[in-house]
Amino acid sequence: MILTLSSESVRNTVFTDERGLPVFKSTTPFRLGVRTTTISRQATPTWSDESPGMDPDLIEVAGRIDWHCFGSSIFTIGGTTLESNVFLPRHGFFGRKRTFTGQDGRRYRWDMHSRDVVLSLDDSSRTQIARYHRASLGIIGKRRHATLEIAPQAEHMLDLVILTFIYVEKLRMDKENRQRQQMASGGGP
Repeated sequence: MILTLSSESVRNTVFTDERGLPVFKSTTPFRLGVRTTTISRQATPTWSDESPGMDPDLIEVAGRIDWHCFGSSIFTIGGTTLESNVFLPRHGFFGRKRTFTGQDGRRYRWDMHSRDVVLSLDDSSRTQIARYHRASLGIIGKRRHATLEIAPQAEHMLDLVILTFIYVEKLRMDKENRQRQQMASGGGP
């Protein structure tokens, strides 16, 4: 499954399927203090040509992320509240890996690279489950929108993949922005 993002701002985007139909939507209203991202999904994938958008009567909340500047962010999934440092702890050098246990009891791992994030099984097979492809302006190569490619074996836990993807990609983007600001100010720490 390939989901196309309407924006690289993962906290405010619409995820559409291969037919261009909305499947998930993330919204984060601006406010001071703790900001909350709500991830909604189309409850029943029944769209008509007359109504290609998300049907407000069929939208369900897949989860929420309360972003905390100090301390752990809070995930709410299916009525369960989890702290990010427990649910999605950091691992590896510089904490560029985040692991979690899926609904199927298997361990998964997000790797945050300089330009993308990759989800794989956290075992010796390291089977790729999802990969984010950033948008390209087409200056070099073909122009394309940002996409999240999800393997068929993860379709049973799409809510969890989307929720954790938004979290790790936001962390990766924050790090990229900090590095860009350091370079612009002379490169010093």
